[in-house]
Amino acid sequence: MLNAALARPFKSTRGLRVSAKRGGALALFALTASLSLIGCGDMARLQVADGSGLTPTLPEPRSSLIPTVNIAPAVGWPDGVQPSSPLGTQVNAFARGLDHPRWLLTLPNGDVLVAETNAPAKPDDASGIRGWVMGLVMKRAGAATQSANRITLLRDSKGSGTADQRFVLLEGLNSPFGMAWVDGMLYVANTDAVVRFPYPLGDTRISSAGVKIADLPAGRINHHWTKSLIASPDGQSLYVTVGSNSNVAERGMAAEEGRAAVWKLDIKSADMRLFATGLRNPNGMAWEPVTGALWTVVNERDELGSDLVPDYLTSVVKDGFYGWPYSWYGDHVDVRVKPPRPDLVASAIVPDYALGPHTASLGLAWAGGTTLPAAYSQGMFIGQHGSWNRRPHSGYKVVYVPFSQGKPSGLPVDVMTGFLSADGNAYGRPVGVVMDKGGALLVADDVGNVIWRLSAAR
Repeated sequence: MLNAALARPFKSTRGLRVSAKRGGALALFALTASLSLIGCGDMARLQVADGSGLTPTLPEPRSSLIPTVNIAPAVGWPDGVQPSSPLGTQVNAFARGLDHPRWLLTLPNGDVLVAETNAPAKPDDASGIRGWVMGLVMKRAGAATQSANRITLLRDSKGSGTADQRFVLLEGLNSPFGMAWVDGMLYVANTDAVVRFPYPLGDTRISSAGVKIADLPAGRINHHWTKSLIASPDGQSLYVTVGSNSNVAERGMAAEEGRAAVWKLDIKSADMRLFATGLRNPNGMAWEPVTGALWTVVNERDELGSDLVPDYLTSVVKDGFYGWPYSWYGDHVDVRVKPPRPDLVASAIVPDYALGPHTASLGLAWAGGTTLPAAYSQGMFIGQHGSWNRRPHSGYKVVYVPFSQGKPSGLPVDVMTGFLSADGNAYGRPVGVVMDKGGALLVADDVGNVIWRLSAAR
């Protein structure tokens, strides 16, 4: 992120009294500076694979006056082009023409829900020239579209592997993301609250207003706005992810109250409590069936160089602390955070598995019930949205992490690639991943506006 370098010289333009000439010069300078940032920063010295797996290489941090900004401009898919997949598998478009599809849920009857969504208004996240420059960055990356704020139902009524029916199930939401269905109720994680709707399976429209059952940390900053949901196997609880309000608590810890955490919400009583903390930006969650453990993928911090810090996949331990913001990958102290907390660093849990630096790993799905080849039957699928602050790019693909006896085993395996063109443009960016009722993998692509389906080759 452009946090430190841009915030120091340009905190805000509010209150400045400048002539039109001087103001124009300032704007021209800002534009020139922002354009020059595209392509600035350090070059990675390691491969993404070096920062992946059970024992990632963790070099010394590197910092620079201007952080690395290496954006893959969002261009969409050319006609006749689609993602690639390994031998023995095939890819087809399950649904096209969506509006920034981010997250998916497969219902027990086989219907698929997709959250068409984007960030809410965040007036205090980045103000002044810094905010303007960040807007240019996000627009170039395809992340500045207005949120559709709806959930769409997709139905493959013919079993063909393509959705032939589409219905607007819910609209007028507030940057919805996570979804869970439990005992006739659909739970939706808006950016600021968990809301419940009565929903009999098979219905194609929810007309009730819904009931708010819990507030979630949000507000005028709401830096990491996505809130993911998963139900416990017994249907008694929901687990909710909440990302941090900053890169490394540069806004102070008061702004991080209740954030960088996984919460546990009791469905019956609506009581919420912190389940695990120190997770900078957790997103997808999944249950691992051998041990019964909850797992999540976490986006780690920026501005320590192109080779740090690896995003990660980890089991989530009750009352566990995972380091943020005081340390990364266990007890590696982040000297930027003041005051330090050596007591917390000493208790920081080392993540189970590294996913490479700046891969923006978001989606997570256990491969249970898959009809894909046997090599992909016991492990986790992960949607990697892709970097914009690493040189060269990382992520922009879907990977599979094999498991053995309830734990990751071996390096990630590419299962859906081709989201980047040869000249570094983004045809698409994978986000949420789920298994469909037929055992194929569905992947939400929020730049291509497509849901891709990975299945066994016929």
